[in-house]
Amino acid sequence: MPASTAPQVPPQNERADQTTAERSPGGPRTGLATATRSTTTAQSRGADTRALTQVLFGRLKTLEPGTPEHGRVRAALIEANLPLVRYAAARFRSRNEPMEDVVQVGTIGLINAIDRFDPDRGVQFPTFAMPTVVGEIKRYFRDNVRTVHVPRRLHELWVQVNGATEDLTTANGRSPTTAEIAERLKIGEDEVLACIEAGRSYHATSLEAAQEGDGMPGLLDRLGYEDPALAGVEHRDLVRHLLVQLPEREQRILMLRYYSNLTQSQISQELGVSQMHVSRLLARSFARLRSANRIEA
Repeated sequence: MPASTAPQVPPQNERADQTTAERSPGGPRTGLATATRSTTTAQSRGADTRALTQVLFGRLKTLEPGTPEHGRVRAALIEANLPLVRYAAARFRSRNEPMEDVVQVGTIGLINAIDRFDPDRGVQFPTFAMPTVVGEIKRYFRDNVRTVHVPRRLHELWVQVNGATEDLTTANGRSPTTAEIAERLKIGEDEVLACIEAGRSYHATSLEAAQEGDGMPGLLDRLGYEDPALAGVEHRDLVRHLLVQLPEREQRILMLRYYSNLTQSQISQELGVSQMHVSRLLARSFARLRSANRIEA
């Protein structure tokens, strides 16, 4: 046989490598076959669920609501379509809310969709139910999860800002600036900042929690306190206003008595008057001050 027509036989070690790769559990053919089987299994399971749902709805339509049989068929519909709820709940995994709670809320939407679904309209049940399930989950986050309730328009715009932030981060390899987000959505930077602030309402921070990164104490430790000398500022201003209304000698007597802490006897010696006269002047000054006091009046 001519050399040009001789069959090309791979070397012995190359044939062994090919055989090993084909037989190996992690070989390329095995991995492709496994992925193909998984896809086929998922598609088959989805088709079985849709067929079962169609049969159950046909059965449910013939039953009287409130009867035991109606309740059993309705429960079977809920059980068969729970994977749809889990699929919808997975979209909200980044909200840091327990997934069990989200699934429960989505199940309420599924039940509402089952009660309203009409199989005679020719619409597939998953197509009809998905908006109801997602809407119920979004309503739960809007009304129960956020610490601060924000306007609906601001919340919807926050969803767009969040999506634009993810897209720009992927495209630029860094976190986008406020100006870049505003340009992407064709809105003002003030609106972007308001949306970011609204997004923080999903998470509340304890006043006692330490600040991350800067090592600062908690907000509770840095809050202002009531200064005990604050009332004294108001009182001093009031006394100053009232004292100027007294005669000069009476002002001096009050200063000597209550600021220099002199006794009436010492004041009488200082001014050269009797102690009794000092006492009368003090009493008269007090009467004038009380009558002019705008707080007591």
